[in-house]
Amino acid sequence: MTRGVVFDLDGTLIDSLPDIAAAANALLADHGLDPLPQKQIGSFVGMGERVFLDRLIAATALDAADYDALMVEFITHYKASTGLTTVFPRVLEVIQALKAEGYKLGICTNKPGGPLAAVLEAIDLAKWFDVIIAGDTLPVRKPDPAPLRLAFERMEATQGVYVGDSDVDAETAQRAGVAFAFFTEGIRTKPIEEIPHDRAFERFEDLPSICREILRPL
Repeated sequence: MTRGVVFDLDGTLIDSLPDIAAAANALLADHGLDPLPQKQIGSFVGMGERVFLDRLIAATALDAADYDALMVEFITHYKASTGLTTVFPRVLEVIQALKAEGYKLGICTNKPGGPLAAVLEAIDLAKWFDVIIAGDTLPVRKPDPAPLRLAFERMEATQGVYVGDSDVDAETAQRAGVAFAFFTEGIRTKPIEEIPHDRAFERFEDLPSICREILRPL
């Protein structure tokens, strides 16, 4: 039996919102527009870069007719924006503990491959994971369950938990048929009680015991 734990990235393992906001506001500055508050930009996060840009355009005077060029500009800023990103407290300790207990570990995120590789290199996180699924690994992305299912398939996991911080992650886990451990301190835009979950936690040090409860030996 192989037990797998797959994590969302932004708002779950890492606090990347300051860098995401910096990239978005750099794009706005390029076009002579005022910056948006970080909290507002956080509400655009979770469905991948195209939905993010759609929401940014809707909230500003960016010209949707220039969409393709805006996307190129945004991704350029996004890949360069890694200096403000930090790993949440106790994450590395918990990841190492889960590895020591024999879990396979993965990442399944809607962040596109370029910015994903840049931030994982900047914070030296990739080495702990057996599988990494980016937002553009497949033609579809979360909340479609296919990327999460692919992560578990590549780990050859027979039991699994998905760890995330949003309603998108909750829906993805539900549609993939796996348990959802909900990190409540990330980039969520809804009250905790409105997001379906099997377990909720606010401290990462509680995650190993949650995984043991959910993934009991057969």
